Amino acid sequence: MKKILPLLLLASLSFPVVASAAAPTPASVLESVDLIWVMVATFLVFFMHAGFAMVEAGFTRSKNALNILMKNFMTMSIASILYFIVGYGFMFGSSGGGFIGLDGFLLSGHEDQIGFFVFQAVFAATCATIISGAVAERIKFSSYLLLTIAMTAFIYPVVGHWVWGGGWLSQIGFIDFAGSTVVHLTGAIGAIVAVMFLGPRLGKYSGGKVNVIQGHNIPIGALGVFILWFGWFGFNGGSTLAADTSLIPTVIMTTLLSASAGVIGSGFYSYMKYKRIDASLTLNGALAGLVGITAGTGDLSAIGAIITGLIAGVILVEGVQLLDRKLHIDDPVGAIAVHGICGVWGTLAVGLFAVDGGLFYGGGIAQLGIQAVGVLAVIAWTMGTTAIVIFVLKSAFGIRVSREEEISGLDFAEHGSSAYESSKSIFNENPNPTVDKDFGVGLLSRLDSLDRKDKKSKERTAQ
Repeated sequence: MKKILPLLLLASLSFPVVASAAAPTPASVLESVDLIWVMVATFLVFFMHAGFAMVEAGFTRSKNALNILMKNFMTMSIASILYFIVGYGFMFGSSGGGFIGLDGFLLSGHEDQIGFFVFQAVFAATCATIISGAVAERIKFSSYLLLTIAMTAFIYPVVGHWVWGGGWLSQIGFIDFAGSTVVHLTGAIGAIVAVMFLGPRLGKYSGGKVNVIQGHNIPIGALGVFILWFGWFGFNGGSTLAADTSLIPTVIMTTLLSASAGVIGSGFYSYMKYKRIDASLTLNGALAGLVGITAGTGDLSAIGAIITGLIAGVILVEGVQLLDRKLHIDDPVGAIAVHGICGVWGTLAVGLFAVDGGLFYGGGIAQLGIQAVGVLAVIAWTMGTTAIVIFVLKSAFGIRVSREEEISGLDFAEHGSSAYESSKSIFNENPNPTVDKDFGVGLLSRLDSLDRKDKKSKERTAQ
């Protein structure tokens, strides 16, 4: 009884507190629902980085898988902190002539927008990680991290301010609902500049031929594509920034339809072109459709989304061939074609298929012209600033690993370890760092096969 009385007294003291709590209002409930939706979308976009890691690791060689994983982890971590310190302010601070934000650093004055900040932070990391796949297997880890710092702290936030922060592009009516240009084209232009400074991987272009360097695990790459597709529902859907029951279903629908059309477009076009449905191109076709619809996901109809995705799938196939076969730009995962060329297409598609103002809906060419201006401006800004950053890095530190390190693999060269025990067990006793482990494993298999054939031949001769 002595123990029960104090508990009853304590419980009775809580009643006035509960009674005095403000009753929820329709406005507060709606605000809570909006916040929950944006947070769920944030989790989905964050999970997309697992997809990027799997796509990049699967489409490259096993000797570089650990390096790919480390780049993706560091990209997310660096982007989060730098975007908090300066990136958010540059992007959403008070506008300085429509060019750049001037305040809001460390969220000063924006303490009531923490949820919005977190959502935008994972977007910033997405832009930077696009570069990771394009420069895979040959860039110094330290140089990549420094480029990530420049991209997430300054280059990307400026573009974001132009479009989403009240800058000059938004003022002239440029439309990019979730980032075909702001996120994807910006990342792709940064990637193509980096690749041009780096040059191709060893053996990629030799003797006038374009040599295929096969990825080591396409199933992992396919898993990565599915993860990205799943996360994209948050990427586009969360960009509504509210639990809008009239808009979210449309955004999810156009996202689904365009991605599906991208798979069909790239798959059937590769069959028409090469007499087979190419797996890697078809997988990237889903991403092409997703990038293509991102700018207009809230402005296009279902039919417009399907057409956009189909064309994106075809553009992807031709874009990969143009970059690889004609221009000799070595992009192991096709990131430049997916995020860059299809990002341009998706942005322009708004001017064609937007239900309100699109060319094919009676809106004339005005919106298409505005979209083109935005694309050209972002290309010029990103190309110029990224080139300056990489030139400085190349002059000061160098950006490419040595020939020996590239042949042995960046896992050992940069991290002193291996992603796969089987590869390590075969070569950990070999003191020669110039051995290409992937080639070596294949060579051992071929020699073993020849040995077995030779033994069988000798046995038949003896009989």
